Amino acid sequence: EDESVVAVPVDVVAMSLSNGGTTPSQRGHSQRTGYNNLQLPGNAEGSTYFSQASSAYSNPFEYFDEEAYLRDDRIHPGQDAYGKTKFNQKASDTIAINREIPDTRIPMCKQKVYDVPRLPATSVIITFHNEARSTLLRTITSVLNRSPAHLIHEIILVDDASPNPEDGSKLTAIHKVKVLRNEKREGLMRSRVRGADAATAPVLTFLDSHCECNQGWLEPLIQLVKDNRTNVVSPVIDVINMDDFRYVAASAELRGGFDWNLVFKWEYLKSHDQREFHKDPTRVIRTPMIAGGLFVMDRQYFIELGKYDVQMDVWGGENLEISFRVWQCGGTLLIVPCSRVGHVFRKQHPYSFPGGSGAVFAKNTRRAAEVWMDDYKNFYYAKVPLAKAVPFGNIEDRLDIRRRLQCKPFKWYLKNVYPELKVPHSLALHAGSLQQGHRCIDTMGRPAFHVAQVFQCHGTGGNQEWSLTDAGLIQHDEICLSMPSTMYVGAPIVLSPCEEATRWRSNLIKGASASNVESRNRPGFCISASPDSSDLLTAICDPDDYLQKFEFN
Repeated sequence: EDESVVAVPVDVVAMSLSNGGTTPSQRGHSQRTGYNNLQLPGNAEGSTYFSQASSAYSNPFEYFDEEAYLRDDRIHPGQDAYGKTKFNQKASDTIAINREIPDTRIPMCKQKVYDVPRLPATSVIITFHNEARSTLLRTITSVLNRSPAHLIHEIILVDDASPNPEDGSKLTAIHKVKVLRNEKREGLMRSRVRGADAATAPVLTFLDSHCECNQGWLEPLIQLVKDNRTNVVSPVIDVINMDDFRYVAASAELRGGFDWNLVFKWEYLKSHDQREFHKDPTRVIRTPMIAGGLFVMDRQYFIELGKYDVQMDVWGGENLEISFRVWQCGGTLLIVPCSRVGHVFRKQHPYSFPGGSGAVFAKNTRRAAEVWMDDYKNFYYAKVPLAKAVPFGNIEDRLDIRRRLQCKPFKWYLKNVYPELKVPHSLALHAGSLQQGHRCIDTMGRPAFHVAQVFQCHGTGGNQEWSLTDAGLIQHDEICLSMPSTMYVGAPIVLSPCEEATRWRSNLIKGASASNVESRNRPGFCISASPDSSDLLTAICDPDDYLQKFEFN
């Protein structure tokens, strides 16, 4: 999966990247160009390429010509560096493939001991479509360079019909790399299943194609799967900046969640879990949902659980479905603070969706809701009524899996896994993102008693999803926008428990022109965006002030 449009809150102290690293010749890559790829006869699904690098070589890149591979895909003067990938490919192309990145683990993680000699090996599965060669190669390089060699059984690349087949096929000169090519676009779910079906190691590791694995990333993940085959584990996902490729540490105090619109979001641990985490910041975190792009699980368990729903298309909703399925059918989803992998988060998708991204996401989400959510699916339809008009296909085979595995009802999931997701008592008058210009009000994943901010609108809900209730609350889950207890012009707007929050009056109606948002409790005071920061501020209401004009979108 590409979680490209999901923002991850980062630690207060950002970890800067080093652009360092050796050149291809310094790191011992052969500049030989005469390597051979063995192409097997293609089947209906596509072609298969196997690595010709012998396991006798200690340097897995010995027969790989890095410079020639990258040269054919570099951004040239006058080209749009963002055009192909929606991140700054020029920045990626100029950074060393095996650059040094900061070890973002806390010191306690480096003292943990794992049963490395006895850990099972893994097949690493990376799907891609028209990926920048530099980011794809950097992903592979980080896997090989920062993992115990005996734990990487193979790296299976699934090329989902990229325009240039050599994006994948040339990489088979790297030891342990195999490439499967789809001759037509299949999307993430079917591509990952094809990779998993070809895998031969006892453990599966799924990665996106624009990642960098950090030091010691793999051992804690595989250890947890070895300890309990029903554990499905994910690293903490650090941020690789899409503009300059700085490597920035994400907070380890996050887990995955969602609202009733069924859009994934990051959220900070609740107070009890935070207290436990602070006692031991190396302990694993139970998460209601995984982002979906990066996780590790037992191969046989993946098969028993029903793999992926291959009737889902392109991208989106599959992390929702697999998260419900794991929890409701007896497994456990964990985030591992001592495992760190960087990921390039983008603001938009670089590829098209047949029928439009909204329709594809709605179809996929409906399939997950219809199979796993029982009558609670109606809260989703109340939030996203247009989804009911999107056909979702036949789900009988997925319902058969639920019956065969005797999976628990969604009510159990809400009670035991995600009690923080409250069942709505009444429907909101209006819901959506609250937009001021090109920026939207955003919780930034923070809990109550923190400041609210604005962030560039990404159009996917999550931490930018708000509702206006009939009581005048502007609400996101169990927190609401509020003026601070100490009032003054310029005071920050805060996130507050809803029972203590400000009531607002406004013409916030979808389709209406932007309007002021005025406090009912303190008439004459309105919400204003800051002209020179991401802050939301208290201001004297001014009907002509652009920074005070908000609208639902």
